[in-house]
Order: sequence, then structure tokens, then C-alpha cells
Amino acid sequence: MTLSSTTSRRVAAWLAVAALAAGGIGLAAPAVAAESDDDPSITENGGAARRDGDHTQALRDSIKDTPAKNVILLIGDGMGDSEITVARNYAEGAAGEFAGIDALPLTGSYTTYAVNDDGTINYASESASTASGWSTGTKTVNGKLSVDYLDNPQSTLLELAKANGKKTGNVSTAEIQDATPGAEIAHISARSCYGPVATALTCPDETVEAGGLGSISEQLLNVRPDVTLGGGSKSFLETATAGPWAGQSLFAQAADRGYQVVGDAAGLDAVTAADQTQPVLGLFSEGNFPVRWEGPAATIGGGDLPAASCTENPARLDTGLSLASLTTKAIELLDNENGFFLQVEGASIDKQDHAANACGQIGETVDLDEAVQAALAFAEQDKNTLVVVTADHAHTSQIVGATPPGASVNLLTTEGNPMIVSYGTAPVGSSQQHTGSQVRIAAYGPGAGNVVGLLDQTDLFFISADALELNRDLGALSAGVTVTASPAEVRPGDEVTITVSGLAGDHQVTATLGSDPVDLGQRDLISGTTTYTVTAPEEVGTYGVTVTGAQTGTTAQATFAVTETPASPAPAPSTSESPAAAAGGVSSGGMLGSTGGGVPAMAIMAAIALIATGMVLRARKRQRSIV
Repeated sequence: MTLSSTTSRRVAAWLAVAALAAGGIGLAAPAVAAESDDDPSITENGGAARRDGDHTQALRDSIKDTPAKNVILLIGDGMGDSEITVARNYAEGAAGEFAGIDALPLTGSYTTYAVNDDGTINYASESASTASGWSTGTKTVNGKLSVDYLDNPQSTLLELAKANGKKTGNVSTAEIQDATPGAEIAHISARSCYGPVATALTCPDETVEAGGLGSISEQLLNVRPDVTLGGGSKSFLETATAGPWAGQSLFAQAADRGYQVVGDAAGLDAVTAADQTQPVLGLFSEGNFPVRWEGPAATIGGGDLPAASCTENPARLDTGLSLASLTTKAIELLDNENGFFLQVEGASIDKQDHAANACGQIGETVDLDEAVQAALAFAEQDKNTLVVVTADHAHTSQIVGATPPGASVNLLTTEGNPMIVSYGTAPVGSSQQHTGSQVRIAAYGPGAGNVVGLLDQTDLFFISADALELNRDLGALSAGVTVTASPAEVRPGDEVTITVSGLAGDHQVTATLGSDPVDLGQRDLISGTTTYTVTAPEEVGTYGVTVTGAQTGTTAQATFAVTETPASPAPAPSTSESPAAAAGGVSSGGMLGSTGGGVPAMAIMAAIALIATGMVLRARKRQRSIV
């Protein structure tokens, strides 16, 4: 028996990667022996062994106990061990290797259970509760996104990375509002509340109009990741019903808020930079991406039919929009000296498993593997990136030896052998169920050693946050807020610029003017900073502008004086900061007083100006007398 040509090519690729890794942390060398008629492992034992010697030192070399600058988290939705094996057998052969998924040197498993509304254990989870688990480190109820079982919002990895000065990205082949990408950018009680319409029907207490955070799409715009790529454009055609952009479509709102909105491969190719001033929102389909491969559906007795092959789906999106190309583009836009957090989802492994469509799920697994290769290629060169590959939950497909009583399909693998895949958790035509099995987690790079052994899904949150050394206290990250009024003394009707900075833990800020407060509206914070332009009241007096971080509740105030005769030259700006910032602690909220820039300072500056003027006049008099 000899290895297939596909397997031999994979072995060569692995050896090349191992050679590139020499001298630093690298991917483990392949375990499959090279093809050779003289190799005793082939001639004597059949050549199925994957280990080619002692790997102890290779594993030692794979462990890098230092912080990571970047984290790339790749999720195969519904990609349990069985789904990986089905796809590997079909695409690479039983003795083959996935060049991405199977290349990560350190592996473990994690449990994926959810909780019920009363906090008790639910053994059969789904994508919202599981995505929330690794996004927040907190177990929740099936169907909820990044809230605990009592509906309290929990900070996500993406939000925390952004607050800590990292760039952030979110990529999926599903609608970008779907459970896995949605868990990083939204806190809501029902995963189906994509846009304002669904939210008004299903989550009425969480609409913007009701004072809530709004739909998943609206929350995405508020969180403002640097790069968002996926499907789901349909929800952005809906109209906001309340808030600063009431009456505008979410697409119009995105453009007004500075997003670069793109909808095809050419538009994405034209994007050369993405940051908080110009984040990218790429939505390439109304719903989920079309799958890559198609083939015969599983049916009763399908295992007895002739073995079939999968074919390319003619409805697939432009190949420039494959998951691998989107991952590569996201990394290109996110790579910077401060680091980034990127989540990438291969979504339809799960969706096609539900539909008992073996070719659909296999093609999407191959698609994810190519994205993993892209991430590993970057990490291998960067030397400072943690790459993690895992799943949200296990699923239903199983390889069986004979036609089962339920739905099945017979596929012809790359080795030319038949493989029967069974779907037995729901009747034909119904949605197949998830299973509650633990799933594989594998990693490469700084912190990868933490995935070894048996974990829980929530551990992934802490592994990622610790690798990036994230400060998880958003209040502390906004405690250094300062507010400046410039000029600090104006005539009635003049304009005053209010500058807010230091609200790193918040996405938006609101502001009010005066003791009988006038609402100055909401602003997006760009790296914790924004400005307001205020028209001074007609009545003479001292006025305060109070700002409040929308997420943390941190407040601060600056004052300015309205007078008929402002001091000349213009006085210094009035600036205040939270008491916590002044003391180096965490703000507890509430109205904060001005810490400087009041009338005494103005009087001193005016006196200095008068003294300086007198000195100049005396000097000129002396000059005239000399002449």
C-alpha cells in the first residue's frame, strides 16, 4: 500500500512549513511517513501510522510562554470531530491531512453545554449560547447573545480588545448578525433580532425607542469594529425608528457615521485602510453566502445508492470572496503595531449539517481549512500571533459502515472508495439536531499551550484575553476621561467647542448643557475621543456641559462663562476630568465639578497682559529718548 498523491503533496507542504519554522516557534512536522517503497513503515505495517518519531522536542518548541500581539480565532460552526473526519476522508483521504486544521501542533477538547433560564445545566447547546461562552467567558441560555441567563450584558473579546487599543475584525460566511459573529458585537435576549423590524416584534423592550441597545445590526454600528465582512445586507435596508438616525436606513446611517460600505470583491479590493475613523462594513449577500459544493441530499436508503461526488456550486459567490480571501484581507487591514483581535467563522458547516447535505458541509470545511492556512501563514511570519481553531458545538453527521434506517448518503472519496454518511437526529426533511459532545480546540503561537487537555468553552475567553493582556475593567479604561471647553469665556451666541477624551471603555457618549439640561445628543467615540460644538446661551452666567459614557456610565463636566465682555486675550480652555482620573482610580459616575479654568485664572491672565503692555510702552519711550 502507498499513500495517495494528495497525501504526498500534503506531506511535502508540511515539511516545507517545518523548514520555514526552523529557528523559532513553528508548526509541528507532519506525522505521516513520506512515500517510499523502501520505507519499512509502509512495506511492513501498511503505512497508516501518522507519527514519524519522537515529537517531545517539537512540542516543547511549539510552546511560547509570552503575550501575543494578535489573536486570530477561527470557528467552524457545527464542526465536531465527525464533521472534520467526514470532510478529511472525502477531500484528502483517510491517511491525508488538512494543511490548516490538522497543522496546529497543540490540541485539546472543550465542553460546550449551556444553561437554562433558571441557571441549571442544558447539555444540548446551540450557536448563540456557545458563541457567547467564548466571547464573554459566561454561560448563557440557548438563543441569547452575550448576556448572562438573567439578561445582564457581558463584555466581549472584541469590545475589550477595542477598548485596550487593539484593532478588531469580524468575518463570517453567514449573515453578520448571525449567532457566532453577533455574539462579539451585540447583547440581546433573542438571536433573531437582526434589525429594527424583528427587534420591535421579538425584543420590544430592547429597541432603541424603548431605551435599549437596539437590534444586532444597530449594535454592530455602535461597537464599530475596524473590519466587518460577511452576509446580511438585507437587515441594513431597514429603517431606524428612534435615536439620532431615526428615519434613515441602516446603510445610510453607516455611511453617515464614517463607514466604508462595500458590497463586492472589487469594492473590497479598493479598500486600502481601515480604522476607527473609517471602519469597513463589507456585506456581500442579502443572507448567508452560497455554499461552495453541492451534491445529493441524504435520503432514506441513500447509503445503498451508487457513490456520488460533490460538484462546485454555480451559485457560489465570486472566488475573490472566499473565506480565505476575506481572512487575508482582514489581516492586511488590521495588522498594526498595537495588535488586533480577529474572529473568522466558517458558518455553513452547521447549516448544511442541519439540512443533511454532506457535500455542502464538506465544502464549507474545506473553505475554513483554507482560511486557517491563511491565518497560519501570517502567524508563521509574524511570530507574535496566537491562532486558535475550534467549533461552537458538535453536530449530527456520522460515518457508518452500512445503510442506517434514517437518512444517509453514499459519497465517493478522493481515494475512490464509498463512504456512507448518516443523519439520524431528525426525520428526513426536518432540521437535524446538534449533539452535546465535546469538540476539538487547537492552537499555534504565544499562549497555545493553554488549549491542551480538557477545557470548557468559556476558557477560550480567558485564554484569548490573557494572551492579549487585556484590561477587562471597562470602567477603569474610561476613568481617565477629560472634558475641555474652548474658549472658556464667550459672548452670548458664540460657539464653544467641547472636547471629550479618555473614554476608552465606551463606544458612544451623550452630553447635556446646563442645570436645566439641554440634550446635546449622542456622538461616536473614536479611540475614546469626540467633540461637540455648543452655541452659548443668551443669558450671562456660568454653564456646565456634562458628558456620560454610554456603556460605562462614567461622567465628567467642563464649564464655560457667558459674559458681555469676555476677557482679552481669550482665556485658557476650561478643563475637567473625572475624580477617578485625577486620583488614578475608577470613576463611580455622577456629576463631576470643574477642576480649573475658572474666573480667577482669567483675572490673572488679564493682569499679566496689562503688565506686559505697560512694559512695552516704557521700552518704546526709552528708545525714542535715545534717538
